[in-house]
Amino acid sequence: MALCKQYIGKIRKEYSMNKKNNIILCVVAVLIACVFLFPLYWIVVNSFKLDSEIFASTPTLWPKEFTLKAYQEQFGNLFITVRNSIIIALGSMVLSLILSVPAAYGLARFKVRGMKLFILVFLITQMLPASLVLTPLYLIFSKLGILNTYFAPILSTATISIPFIVLMLRPGFLSMPKELEDAAMIDGCNGFTTFLRIAIPISKPTVITATCFSFVFAWNDLAYSMTFNTKEIMRPMTSAIYTFMNQYGTQWNSIMAYGVLLILPSCFIFVTMQKHIVEGMTSGSVKG
Repeated sequence: MALCKQYIGKIRKEYSMNKKNNIILCVVAVLIACVFLFPLYWIVVNSFKLDSEIFASTPTLWPKEFTLKAYQEQFGNLFITVRNSIIIALGSMVLSLILSVPAAYGLARFKVRGMKLFILVFLITQMLPASLVLTPLYLIFSKLGILNTYFAPILSTATISIPFIVLMLRPGFLSMPKELEDAAMIDGCNGFTTFLRIAIPISKPTVITATCFSFVFAWNDLAYSMTFNTKEIMRPMTSAIYTFMNQYGTQWNSIMAYGVLLILPSCFIFVTMQKHIVEGMTSGSVKG
């Protein structure tokens, strides 16, 4: 009986300590989340303020005078910039997937001489700053005659995102059982059909994750769009923000409102696709 009471007391003590640790971890997690989310909150709040309140000596955490003036001023050129951003993001996403998905499958399934070198080159490209590739890309696009067109930012963002997508997709294809493809081959499927009907559906979470990242990367691009498109009518939302910065001052409430509209698609994608993104990021983590 004494041993039973001692055992129960030990369990209660461990439960109490675990509960206390969980509370501490939850508090720390909430504080970290607040630190990371505060800039987003500040952008949203300032978008509903007047410029006079933004430039006040004492900052306010909530608008004293709630106004939609900054958003109303966006409707003039909002359609054009949104259209440009959608065309560039969708074009880059489609091109990246068409080239990177087969490449990742090939690197995962076939023994290619120098494969480690290919992967090393892909890793190196992710470390290069955008400013390093702007000049050679500008010279190439200038000779091709595609400056001030949608093709320039589409090709440039796709060029940068393809290696990242290949590195993301390859572990997913590696973790896929080879027996499934062999069974499909026995049933009469050729290599392309097996890839299309077996490999891609099984790697669906990883492909969806790559799709989301490719779209968001092109949607958030600033450097390539401003470098290769000098005409304002061709610029996407990211570069259109600079229209509110001139020699007479900066319209911070308009910039904040534009920023809110700019981050809405990214937030929507990651909220609605959260399950697939988590599955895609962890797919193949054991086999690498």
